[in-house]
Amino acid sequence: MATTHDPISLQLLLEWFVELEAPMGFRAELIEGEFVLTPPPDGDHEHCVGHIVSQVYRRSRVDMQFSARKGLTLRNAEGQPLDHVIPDGTFVSRELRLFRGAPPWMPCEGVTLVLEVASPRRRSDRETKVRAYARGAVPLYLLVDFQESSITLFSDPGHDDYREHCTRPLGKSLTLPAPFSFDLDTADFL
Repeated sequence: MATTHDPISLQLLLEWFVELEAPMGFRAELIEGEFVLTPPPDGDHEHCVGHIVSQVYRRSRVDMQFSARKGLTLRNAEGQPLDHVIPDGTFVSRELRLFRGAPPWMPCEGVTLVLEVASPRRRSDRETKVRAYARGAVPLYLLVDFQESSITLFSDPGHDDYREHCTRPLGKSLTLPAPFSFDLDTADFL
């Protein structure tokens, strides 16, 4: 059952979140009314993100632009303030020029794919963010999960979930659909 809050309380929660100063290197997110504080990533995490970005730049059929840790606002869960997320990576068509002049927290309209590399102890990437990105109608959500040794592409967003997903073990390739239209190599993630 969804909880509801006094609208003034929701506004105060959002104002407090926007003014929050996270410790250096940490990122603060507001997802489904809860604050999520994430420590700086380790080297394996950054290696994985860099490897994906490199492949997209070299192999994607459409020229893509990438932003690491771009603040996005997403449609909120019932009775909650707007979700404020910071994916490990956000891809948009370069032609749209969405990042140019964008505010720190930009709307997710026009985003093609968000990327998360899940840490072993965080369930938000595996559960909460799946719902949040689907609610925000982000077309593609790519989740690299070292705990499960897998990579999952979520597609066809619905109200609170993605209707399609494809999971492959790390080390195997995963097909990224249009506008990317190539097989993502994950062998270097092992």
